[in-house]
Amino acid sequence: MYNKRFLSLAITLIVASGWTHPTTLTDTTTSATRTSSPTTLSTADSGDNFYNELFLAASVGGSNGVRLNPKALSFVQDYMKENWDELQGIRSWARPYFNLIEKILTEYDLPKELKYLAVIESNLKSTAVSRVGAKGPWQLMPQTARDLGLKVNRNIDERKNYSKSTHAVALYLRDLYNDLGDWLLVIAAYNCGTANVYHAIHRSGSRNFWDLQYYLPAESRLHVKKFIATQYTFEGQGSVTTLTREEATEQLSGSAMFIFHRNLTPAELDNSRTVTIAGRYYSSSIAKYTLLDPATFARYNPDFDKIMAGTNNSYDLKLPADKMDLFTANKYDILRESVDSLTRMGDNRDADTMAGRVAAK
Repeated sequence: MYNKRFLSLAITLIVASGWTHPTTLTDTTTSATRTSSPTTLSTADSGDNFYNELFLAASVGGSNGVRLNPKALSFVQDYMKENWDELQGIRSWARPYFNLIEKILTEYDLPKELKYLAVIESNLKSTAVSRVGAKGPWQLMPQTARDLGLKVNRNIDERKNYSKSTHAVALYLRDLYNDLGDWLLVIAAYNCGTANVYHAIHRSGSRNFWDLQYYLPAESRLHVKKFIATQYTFEGQGSVTTLTREEATEQLSGSAMFIFHRNLTPAELDNSRTVTIAGRYYSSSIAKYTLLDPATFARYNPDFDKIMAGTNNSYDLKLPADKMDLFTANKYDILRESVDSLTRMGDNRDADTMAGRVAAK
């Protein structure tokens, strides 16, 4: 079970650090309206107990079941101690930006925790400029930004626009995940490029970040760990984005791991709706009543039957908007037919098993 002291402590720190919620957001190329910065906790004020509780995060996990990899523990502890005041300062004014970024990430079916990538890239500042010319909250290079559809010229630089740059980066992150299938590798590739990540995979013989990390450039290796540490500082726990693919498969249940495998175009995402369902639903029955072919249903809802057959049989069902209307209108008929189909399948499997036992005798 998740240790309640860790959750209580994380909540206490969030409240005590003075997280405020500014309600207005000005033009995305300028700064957000900020409230006066409250007094933030210093490392000493937060207490060593907070860092000690990270051991519980590594062994027991957070309320969502996500555990901190033991190989990250000492780095996360040191990073929190060294950067606590700075991150609490960002916390005091970041809410309107986080709200904007989360909304856009959700539109692209991406984990909202990816917003912390902008924190480690630029401290969430639109004016940030690197020594090599990367600019904006997501620290995009000029040509990369142009490739992603942003305007970068003498008169305008959309890398500094929170909304437009986040839309561009969301497309890029989604492409990286479709290619690599692992969020820690995506964070590494964002820093050093996919070529370097595949080189590390080839040299190490592994796709596990913790096995291949020393084949990556040192900056990229640290980039991933900073991302993990920043998320734990802000959230008090990890998420699918702080886990390797193997860890996510082991620790996360339901559709949390699989929804990022949806192979949908931006237009399909824009014209889709999502609803969380639970119970003995069967993909063929849903596809039948919503007039979808099985292949299309599987693109929108990967591993549906596998997840619904598990112990935590809930799923974030995604369908084209008009098909979702059909699902809603026929929901109880779909469930009834699904139960009948699954029951028959179970009876057939039992009969086959019994026949096999008789034949064996």
